Amino acid sequence: MCPANEDLKSLRDRIDNIDNEILRLINQRASIAIEVAAAKQKLGETGSFYRPEREAEVLRHVIDSNEGPLDDMDVAHLFRALMSACLSAEKPLMVAFLGPEGTYSHSAAEKHFGYAIKNKPLTTISDVFREVESGSANFGVVPIENSTEGVVSNTLDNFIDSPLRVCGEVSLRIHHHLLGTAGALSDVKRVYSHQQSLAQCRNWLALNLPDVEQVSVSSNAEAARRAAEEPGNAAIAGLQASELYELKSLASNIEDNPNNTTRFLIIGKLETRATGEDKTSIMVSSRNEAGALYNLLAPIAQHKVSMSKIESRPSNRGLWEYVFFLDLDGHIDNPEISAVLDEIKQQAVTLKLLGSYPKSVLDL
Repeated sequence: MCPANEDLKSLRDRIDNIDNEILRLINQRASIAIEVAAAKQKLGETGSFYRPEREAEVLRHVIDSNEGPLDDMDVAHLFRALMSACLSAEKPLMVAFLGPEGTYSHSAAEKHFGYAIKNKPLTTISDVFREVESGSANFGVVPIENSTEGVVSNTLDNFIDSPLRVCGEVSLRIHHHLLGTAGALSDVKRVYSHQQSLAQCRNWLALNLPDVEQVSVSSNAEAARRAAEEPGNAAIAGLQASELYELKSLASNIEDNPNNTTRFLIIGKLETRATGEDKTSIMVSSRNEAGALYNLLAPIAQHKVSMSKIESRPSNRGLWEYVFFLDLDGHIDNPEISAVLDEIKQQAVTLKLLGSYPKSVLDL
């Protein structure tokens, strides 16, 4: 054997030895996770063992500790998958999302919780809320805003009457693909997609498929299902849908805005503790009088708290009455956030804490 082949064999032997050690440590970690579950049960915990703040801390720690050559996000994704598998060994999570499988909500659920979860795809955002409220699902994943098309009103409306808390968030870079069975773009007669996806690709469609009929459907996964059953028609969807429905990509990354991103919220019944990198979401309604909104927002500036989002929605309780949804940087346990909410409460008709939760770690 020549020296080069001997060197290659030696390197591969080293990798095999490392792989064996990694496997041993992974199973050791899983065994400890099972012991943690047993300890929690002795303490009276019977629900989900998932703790979003703990997972956020672990991911931030591995990113801070990473010395390369692997990229920080690659390392974080590896540990997310590992934590998901270990949690499943304790007790699998049931996660509801806007279905069917293959939607961006499905991708967001797997990005946040990992792949070792039980999927529960549902027809509407309201169904996701109800499923979690009833206890049939541990958590739900719902879209809250898109960087191109703005807020998802249905999600905000459900928070008005829901007792659920926001337990976390996840951002998903949205890459749209034209999927189908056609041989070329010229063969496409009709394009299916969700109305928001059609809007996010309007310029590309006008330039490349100007005479093709556009049909809005309930989800991109439903669009892919139809495209798979109807030769000559296509769908705008993600690559996950192409794998599920065995479609080929006729054109990739056709979104008009290359930075197109959707933010999703994790909803559940947990109250999470502070991690040092948190958000607090609230819902507030004001009196219908001059200066009311200014009075609500003034404490935020006075206490030098950063407000990253404000949206208004009709309250459905009176003509021209509105509720405002706000995202603040910080946790309810932080003195400045607590002081802000106390002062807002004095000015507001109603104030509802939607949740304090870790900021998304896997934003890329």
